[in-house]
Amino acid sequence: MKNIQKTSKFSTIALVLMLTISAVIVVLPTASAQMPPPAEAIPTHKQSYPYIGAIPNPVGVNQQVLLHVGITDSLQLTEHGFEGLTVTVTDPTGHEEILGPYKTDSTGGTGGIFTPTMAGTYSLVTNFPAQWYNYTGFGLMGPVSSAIYYEASTSEPLELIVQDMSIDYYPQANLPNEYWTRPIDAQLREWSRIAGNWLSTPANLYAPYNDDAPNTPHILWRQKLTTGGLVGGDLGPQAYECGDAYEGFWSSSVVLGGVVYYNKYKSGFPTQEVVAVDLHTGEELWCKPLGNNEPLAFGQNFYWSSYNYHGTFDYLWTTVGTTWNAYDPINGNLIYSMENVPSGTRVTGPRGEFYIYTVDLVNGWMTLWNSSRVISSSGSWIGGFMGGGFGTHDATLGIEWNKTIPDGLMGSVQNVLDDCIVGADIGSFFASSGDGSPIALWAIDITPGNEGDLIFDTMWTPEPGNVTYLWSGASLDDEVFVISAKETRIHYGFNLNTGALLWETEPQPYLDMWWGNVFINSGVNLAYGKLFSAGYSGILHCYDLADGDLLWTYDANDVYSEILWANSWPLVTLFFADEKVYMMHAEHSPIDPKPRGAPFFAVDVETGDLVFRVDGMQRSTVWGGRAVIGDSIIATMNTYDQQVYAIGKGPSAITVDAPFGMTKGSSTAIRGTVMDVSPGTDQDGLALRFPAGVPAIADEYMGDWMKYVYQQFDCPTTAIGVPVKLEAVDPNGEYLYIGTTTSDASGNYGYAFKPEIEGTYTIIASFEGSESYYGSHTTTYLTVDPALAVATPIDTDEPVDQPDTNEPIATPFITTELAIIAAVAVAAVIGVAAYWMLKRK
Repeated sequence: MKNIQKTSKFSTIALVLMLTISAVIVVLPTASAQMPPPAEAIPTHKQSYPYIGAIPNPVGVNQQVLLHVGITDSLQLTEHGFEGLTVTVTDPTGHEEILGPYKTDSTGGTGGIFTPTMAGTYSLVTNFPAQWYNYTGFGLMGPVSSAIYYEASTSEPLELIVQDMSIDYYPQANLPNEYWTRPIDAQLREWSRIAGNWLSTPANLYAPYNDDAPNTPHILWRQKLTTGGLVGGDLGPQAYECGDAYEGFWSSSVVLGGVVYYNKYKSGFPTQEVVAVDLHTGEELWCKPLGNNEPLAFGQNFYWSSYNYHGTFDYLWTTVGTTWNAYDPINGNLIYSMENVPSGTRVTGPRGEFYIYTVDLVNGWMTLWNSSRVISSSGSWIGGFMGGGFGTHDATLGIEWNKTIPDGLMGSVQNVLDDCIVGADIGSFFASSGDGSPIALWAIDITPGNEGDLIFDTMWTPEPGNVTYLWSGASLDDEVFVISAKETRIHYGFNLNTGALLWETEPQPYLDMWWGNVFINSGVNLAYGKLFSAGYSGILHCYDLADGDLLWTYDANDVYSEILWANSWPLVTLFFADEKVYMMHAEHSPIDPKPRGAPFFAVDVETGDLVFRVDGMQRSTVWGGRAVIGDSIIATMNTYDQQVYAIGKGPSAITVDAPFGMTKGSSTAIRGTVMDVSPGTDQDGLALRFPAGVPAIADEYMGDWMKYVYQQFDCPTTAIGVPVKLEAVDPNGEYLYIGTTTSDASGNYGYAFKPEIEGTYTIIASFEGSESYYGSHTTTYLTVDPALAVATPIDTDEPVDQPDTNEPIATPFITTELAIIAAVAVAAVIGVAAYWMLKRK
């Protein structure tokens, strides 16, 4: 029930080592392990050879050491292993500690963790207890059975050197400070926190691993989905249909490995195509039908770690009845199918496998179906990816267990969490109002070894009255589940371990009894230790899950009264990422002309402060697909124009220019541009409107600027550009800060500079980046020549008679430089004349 915590580096290494130190065994199964030999078997005694390894060695005090423990023999089947191994550790003082017991994998070895606490030399010894192992198989002459008794023994001692100084680990990779694309080199492990996937709509709309989620509404690119926007002509302000209600576009969109996949047509349309677009570049990679016009349902990243193979496989899935089809995301080709997939509640397992829990309350049983067992119940995934896994497989092979559950549980399953299934006898969208009768609440354990055990079975008696109670969600971390009341707009929090009522909230505005196409509960999500509720009132409420106290609200006010029944915009929650909640406006069946100025905004989940808001740039849908996020980039369909938009931090490009040369003591202007070079700025329509490029603009004007650039609204007259830092390296190699200026709304900047010394300067122009753009840098060069010498009068030996005129005669001045120039000019004239004279001959 807890979030998966980040394990230490050596825990990861231990897992890898346990799974990868393997030997190839070519034996036809079957086998039995740790049992007395069968009567017909010929027992054989064999000397065992244990071993012990430790890395790193030497190591620092209180640093983890990975132990390699086992014997030199391997076993027949992948699920088998030797048992009861221990490690004797003797510290520098002579004190002994026993680690284990350990069970090996089929290689005969396994891994463990040891942390030394003092400097000096430790001694480590593996102890192998005597045990039987029965090999069974088939040879050329028929069945072969061999029972081997492995004798007890100990390994050679290993010295572990522990020093006071800690050793270095592989340095961590920095997160990117410039625009990045997929694929990400697998060595850049730290980037996983900004490289999330959206495989299907997540529980509570929580989208982790998007730690650089947008802080402004900066658009990266757009792509036409279908005919949209204003019709024009005789129909005046009417717009093309957007799919609401009942015929939504862009449903079941997936972000997988930096690519967004979406259904091109409406659900139920006879022709279906799936489109794959690079989320970072906006490039359409392919567009094709999947199978027999099957719409995309969800995606999968499945990490397979077995005896011989370790790696993640990605799939796009379609579902047709009880048949699931897996397609290759790189080209849309069919890989394999599963038929007879059971019904129930689908969740994702720890390695990305699909679990389906089927609960039969009437007959008292439940099953767990595991998709990974359909191809291979154990061992390598070789059958699926060396030829044997293609085709269609019987999904009934995926049943992992079938357990008895208590009789008499009422209602139905409401939530499947990591360690329990929670149920209630509670209403749904079409349920009639309750009469105040007690409501059954229960939970069943699904942790290994406790499957089917009852956690609680209790009754909650609500206040009298005809009130419809609806399930809103559960939080494993906070050990709370929430039920909401439609008519009273009150939320109730219950203890996930006992079913006891913990708290209730104050009523929300009356319009919040509705949300989109259902009631209040669909506008409720549990994340970050808080309950978030938003609906038709247009007010986002945030409560503390510990006690139900109201922490803050945000009112998405409608200043121009475009909504006909409220003063604020009806809201839908898009998702939670990077400690922000993203919201848009949508409506069950919007009137046309559509209301103008719908908000798109993000709010800080801790404070309720607005991160950004732009009115009229994006409008969501109720019956189609909501916005998705992956690689910290939002992809969404805009019902104002039926185009798909990608929103995130984009690349920038800066230029700098200076004169080729100047004289010392004079000033010059350093000039340049800062431009937005996101993929969308190179699309045909924008390239025509902005032939010199799209300027980079300050964050505070980004919403209105994006509307101007991508949606042809008026240009914001007060917009400014971004800060530009100008520096130099002078001819002596010394750093010089020139100054900081700001580019204008055309992308241009300029700054006066007066160099002090002669020689060549390196001019450095930098835009350090913003919430909308990654930074950019460039250089140019400026040469400063000596200043012209001061002119002096020419002396004469004899007095000069003054001309007989009233006009004064200027005294001639000649500098050394002018004399040289004159001489060169004379020589050049003579040379040219000589050249032409020779040409005439």
